Amino acid sequence: MSLAFEKNKINSYFRLMKNWDIESKKDLIIKLTQSINDKAEDSHDFSSCFGAWDDERSADEIIDDIRNSRINNREIEEF
Repeated sequence: MSLAFEKNKINSYFRLMKNWDIESKKDLIIKLTQSINDKAEDSHDFSSCFGAWDDERSADEIIDDIRNSRINNREIEEF
């Protein structure tokens, strides 16, 4: 968005809120500040989604569990 549009939007919000009482303005300032701080803390590294599989079972045991949990059903359901 253009800078002029953003400034117009900010000015519109200010005209709307300039007659608010002091407590409401302070509450809005606190919430806006918290929303900025929350976004900075919430940034996660995408690489944290990856990692080694952590399990006490051996690879063969895991493979056996996966194969045994499969369900083969060749029955076709009618609509």
